[in-house]
Amino acid sequence: MGSRAETSGAVAGQGLIRTLSRRDIPQVVAWARAEGFCPGEGDVAIYRHTDRQGVWVKELNHQLIGCIAGVRYNAEYGFVGMFLVDPAQRGRGHGLSLWRTAMDHLADLPCVGLEAALGRVEDYRRWGFEPASPTQRWQLVASGEELAGPGRDGLELVQGEQLPQRAVQAYDAQREPSPRPHFLADWLGHPAGTVLALIDAGGQCHGFGRIRPCLLRRGSGWRIGPLLADDPALAERLLRGMLARHPGVVLIDVPGANRGGDGLMERLGFHRTDTMLRMYRGRPPAVGLDEVFGLACLELG
Repeated sequence: MGSRAETSGAVAGQGLIRTLSRRDIPQVVAWARAEGFCPGEGDVAIYRHTDRQGVWVKELNHQLIGCIAGVRYNAEYGFVGMFLVDPAQRGRGHGLSLWRTAMDHLADLPCVGLEAALGRVEDYRRWGFEPASPTQRWQLVASGEELAGPGRDGLELVQGEQLPQRAVQAYDAQREPSPRPHFLADWLGHPAGTVLALIDAGGQCHGFGRIRPCLLRRGSGWRIGPLLADDPALAERLLRGMLARHPGVVLIDVPGANRGGDGLMERLGFHRTDTMLRMYRGRPPAVGLDEVFGLACLELG
């Protein structure tokens, strides 16, 4: 889920760091699942497509032993995640070599973000990252029969081919730390799961969200993200729409900088299962997160 591999240690011995290929994805997904990251269906392939030069694996004796993403969204902002080393290879400097590869790729950006496991915060401070706000993972076992949220005059809940892509992209760009049109087009266009949006009579977006299947340590479930809305009431309407269609374990990662997020989760019966810490190196993004009720993914922010 967050960045948990080593960021210090002995100098790595033999090994090859290269960009991620399609054939590597099953192993990366297996590592992420074992760590409890709960990878969503198709997530890793989208990370690779977002920045073909920004996702790497490391090989030792022709065997994969680790991976990391250091994705450049644009000339202003990047994000580090999916930082994993095979447990049998930890403590040998392999994580450090992967980390340096990602940092070199992002070195000229004014701002780089990551989600840190609480036990790794001091490691990232040594590399110039400073804490910004907590991120909470919330979980609900949904029945699939949750009641729809209250409607609001003039807003229609749409999905599928009815989704106005340009309006959704514009809405996202005004509320996320950095515009991400390429990533978002792949993310919302993936066939797994459901995307819902609230659209007014003029075609403007007032909130949207995606729910997708994911792999738990044991079994499968659902992850919601992103979830953006004008206010908690509209976020609740979107959430209820997604829950009504998807029974089972549902996970959502809520930024602590959203002051209404925790209350919304508690009201709907979610319970907190984990805490990460958003950290930035460089100038933090100026945009607030009051309208971001769920992150697309912890791996790419």
